Amino acid sequence: MKKLVIIPTYNERDNIRGIIEAVMQLQAGFHVLIIDDGSPDGTAAIVQDLLPVYNGTLFLEQRSGKLGLGTAYIHGFKWALSRGYDYICEMDADFSHNPADLPRLVAACENGADVAVGSRYVKGGSIENWPLDRHIYSRGGSLYTRMITWIPVKDATAGFVCYKRAVLDDINFDEIRFVGYAFQIEMKFASWKLGYKIVEVPITFVDRKVGVSKMNTGIVKEGVLGVLKIQWNSMFKNYRKKVRSNA
Repeated sequence: MKKLVIIPTYNERDNIRGIIEAVMQLQAGFHVLIIDDGSPDGTAAIVQDLLPVYNGTLFLEQRSGKLGLGTAYIHGFKWALSRGYDYICEMDADFSHNPADLPRLVAACENGADVAVGSRYVKGGSIENWPLDRHIYSRGGSLYTRMITWIPVKDATAGFVCYKRAVLDDINFDEIRFVGYAFQIEMKFASWKLGYKIVEVPITFVDRKVGVSKMNTGIVKEGVLGVLKIQWNSMFKNYRKKVRSNA
């Protein structure tokens, strides 16, 4: 089975070598695709230097400018589907997601899940090194999302996810509208509405130690308003037909 890990980057020069090495050292058959949005700090150059070291298992896609997390992942999903990957994972570059948890996400998909979510908010999940206000915002956002959309996922904003190929094949990416905080919610919502089984796998989420968080008020605002829009669209339009790929 072909397994890919998609890692979007913007100014991650201090983390990128380490995260690539950590995934490769698992020796679990993962390939890694870095999607760099024109990082001015030279992130892409570091990846370029590593390509010969991990020949055939490390790949780099460079985009001109900061185009948003959601568009980076959709770029990666299309890249993965065109190359026949069976399991497509997404994770951050800053070690907030532990690469050692990747096999557990894939195993969940091998054992019945269509989408496996690395979850902070199920039994066994936790967060390290967050201040109180971030705990409140995050838990509040997750509760708000469940109340508005009814999605049966406790950590709907999670960005540590494994998709079976069939799920991504079935989604019309042109109808995934959000690029920031709400993107992760929209992808899980679309998967659920199309009838796919989502399983949450407990993880420990660790706040980044190096670099600057990409979170900002615009991303949070998109999340708050986006959840309402996602649910509105699903209630008053033929959502399943609209979000299902015709490919």
